[in-house]
Amino acid sequence: MKRIRVPAEVVYVLAILMLSFSVAMAASTDFGISMIAAPAFILSEKLPLTFGQCEYVVQGLLFVVFCILMKKVRLVYFSSFLTGIIYGAVLDLWRVLIPHFNPAVTAPGALPFWLRIVYLVSSMVICAFSIALFFHTYLYPQIYDFFVKGISAHYRFNRTRFKQCFDASCLLVSCVLTLTLFRKFVGIGVGTLVITLCNGFLIGKFSDLFDKFLAVEPLFPRFAAHFDLEG
Repeated sequence: MKRIRVPAEVVYVLAILMLSFSVAMAASTDFGISMIAAPAFILSEKLPLTFGQCEYVVQGLLFVVFCILMKKVRLVYFSSFLTGIIYGAVLDLWRVLIPHFNPAVTAPGALPFWLRIVYLVSSMVICAFSIALFFHTYLYPQIYDFFVKGISAHYRFNRTRFKQCFDASCLLVSCVLTLTLFRKFVGIGVGTLVITLCNGFLIGKFSDLFDKFLAVEPLFPRFAAHFDLEG
């Protein structure tokens, strides 16, 4: 079967838009958001910063850990942090533009129960789809997914299994953080557990489908060559 050719740069833009949208949607349900986004969300509930701005803090710390594990720092790695900045800005924008996602307009959990379920399931699927997109473009994703992509490639880990372990670690960190700051669970709920269990599996399935039906190719091959993680 002939695969459909898709520009990697278009895939990158779609991934940012869809991922930030899915996180904003999940936050509106009050069932708990993804374990990846939970630390930043928890901090945003405590600090005078937006959800997106707290993403910069968390991703900056993870970027330092990434460079330590990679045992080197390349200038091009910082493009991942740039992706995180764009992602955080778009995330805040979704939460302003869409009334259901805006906590100042619609309090989290105030929507009808059935709609919250629909939003939770939809956000989980869109999130997995967008991360799989990130894994198929040469442009670096935000730090979370870049960490998984880079470390799994560098140490030759199975990416799907490593993603599952990374998600579980983020869940543990989120639990410690929320109990330390609030003495209760904030941003973590049954939805977080469901996403933790299903996210890695869904990403793997979407990645397999992309490999089968899509040929993601850069519009600027010489530019793309600079993003080789092992280069």
